[in-house]
Amino acid sequence: MTPVPTLPLPSPRPDAAPAEPGLLSLVGRTPLARIHTPLPHPHPGFWAKLEGLGAGGMKARAAVSMLTGARRRGELRPGAPVVESTSGTLGLGLAFAGQALGHPVVLVGDTELEPSMRRLLRSHGARLELVDRPAPRGGWQAARLVRLREVLARTEDAYWPDQYNNPDNPAGYRSMAAELVDRLDHLDVLVCSVGTGGHSAGLAGALRRRWPRLRVVGVDSVGSALFGQPARPRLMRGLGSSIRPRNVRPELFDEVHWVGPAEATDACRRLARGSFVSGGWSAGAVALVAAWAARTEPGAVVATVFPDGPHRYLGTVYDDEFCAAHGLTGATPAARPLEIAHPGAAEAVGWTRCRTPRTRPAAGGAA
Repeated sequence: MTPVPTLPLPSPRPDAAPAEPGLLSLVGRTPLARIHTPLPHPHPGFWAKLEGLGAGGMKARAAVSMLTGARRRGELRPGAPVVESTSGTLGLGLAFAGQALGHPVVLVGDTELEPSMRRLLRSHGARLELVDRPAPRGGWQAARLVRLREVLARTEDAYWPDQYNNPDNPAGYRSMAAELVDRLDHLDVLVCSVGTGGHSAGLAGALRRRWPRLRVVGVDSVGSALFGQPARPRLMRGLGSSIRPRNVRPELFDEVHWVGPAEATDACRRLARGSFVSGGWSAGAVALVAAWAARTEPGAVVATVFPDGPHRYLGTVYDDEFCAAHGLTGATPAARPLEIAHPGAAEAVGWTRCRTPRTRPAAGGAA
């Protein structure tokens, strides 16, 4: 198993928070669970890495990797502030890494960020800057990046990890790949949610070196521009994007699926009732696709990653009033996805599959 990196901690700035390097030992080593719950159709089972049970969540791996890499290169001074844009999950990882390494953390979010997540991030010492309207092009992410640059300009010694394009982001998931290799004798299909592209890029290369014939299936959100679909407003957070990060590498994927919020919600709730193990939008979306892959490829070993647990989503995915107000209840997901020949052939409005994700026509629209 690849050990979590540890670094000597140079003398920090006089105003820096004290570091707690012992926290780094808590990153990773999350459980791997076998899932058999019908979603909604019976399937022979798949493996799920339960990253929500790790300290700081899945993105603590990326956050620690990005900050330690920047410190090693001299880009991040001891005790200097870290400023990043986030829809929430990386923010939690950065709050963890900031405490471990002694860096104050400023997170640029938006008013769509759940109140519970705002309280959680603040309770862990992060300072929040929230934008209150999406940009005409690029949506919330573009608006957050404008504010982020303003914060950087007025914050002395600030470091921006740039999760969307930083190669230390995918490098942080090599430890997860090592954990999967340690637990599984063989793997045929890996199902990855795609947002910043970090864990899919980090896992695909490492696991293909172990199992060269591994098929990698990407799971995106409807309304996301990552694979050439038009960008639209999206209800699901943490899945998909209205911009195209460099860490998202279409050549890594054998196929891509777009999943809608009603389908992801249905899977989350079935998981919670049938497996006790569940999560948020991304977990529901990958579970739906992983169950389909296990059902359609008898004998294949299928694994996926649940990036977080259910607690952040008690006011959305698991709230009956929210789901009813957004039309997320009452429909049973199809047994199989619709298929399109290439990402520009038709707009995905529900569960849709494409076997040529490398084709990325220009996307339009607003997010």
